[in-house]
Amino acid sequence: MQHDAIVIGGSFAGLSAAIHIARARRSVCVIDVGSPRNRFADASHGFFGQDGNEPRAMIARALAQLQRYPTVRAVADEAINASAIAGGFEVKLVGGDTLTAAKLVLAFGISDVLPKLPGLAERWGKSVLHCPYCHGFEYADGRLGVLQTTPMSAHQALLIADWGPTTLYLNGGAMPDTEAQAKLARRGVVIEPTPILSLRGEDTALSSMTLADGREALIDALYLAPRSRLNSSIAEQLGCALDDGPFGAVIRTDAAKLTTVPGVYAAGDAARAPHNASWAAADGVTAGVSLHQSLVFEPLAA
Repeated sequence: MQHDAIVIGGSFAGLSAAIHIARARRSVCVIDVGSPRNRFADASHGFFGQDGNEPRAMIARALAQLQRYPTVRAVADEAINASAIAGGFEVKLVGGDTLTAAKLVLAFGISDVLPKLPGLAERWGKSVLHCPYCHGFEYADGRLGVLQTTPMSAHQALLIADWGPTTLYLNGGAMPDTEAQAKLARRGVVIEPTPILSLRGEDTALSSMTLADGREALIDALYLAPRSRLNSSIAEQLGCALDDGPFGAVIRTDAAKLTTVPGVYAAGDAARAPHNASWAAADGVTAGVSLHQSLVFEPLAA
């Protein structure tokens, strides 16, 4: 085997896994295409010791720190195929190279599938947001909205109300049930049933939304929980079981972040819900430590 471990994905989860493998003096190769999920945000919030720092800068620093270890290799490429071979796994890259390792960590993440509303995509991560714990404080006491995208949107609106006056925009969708309506009323959340035509504001800021009846709804930040898709089919290629998560498919793992395929670990947004950078990094730590321990103990049990 060329490496003890290959980590597919070099963002918060993947780099956290890799540095623990490297610190155990095992050889690890990180493959990353350079498109982290949170690349649209100007800052990451709530991450220990890094509050307010730009996500790409955080990743670049972490990668530089990882590369100080002599057993690390970083490859700027995309893994497109993985398969089991004798003694481990083979990973093929878009660039044509083939790499092998005894173990794998799948940390390739997910992509958000955004509603097709004019003006929404260009504001994603700026004034159209997913996580109030990541970005809510910056819009505290502003005019806040939640776009109904799932049955959990009413639950999201109940939370968002802690950051400011909140409107649940049904966008022509179904009204929440009677119990949910009562809870929303207790939290002061206004329900707006009218479909939305477009989002408006200067550059990536949000100032209003045009409704189907011609009204302009004034708003500073819009929250939504989008559907998601896995960034790679490699988990399925390897035969890893997937579960239906609240937003999309999730790679099934146990407490050690081991998938249903022996030797294959998964960490980060592709293997958990809910999501944020801190949880992704913590998952990576678990996967990296668990993988190293398997390298030690599995041969002893043979």
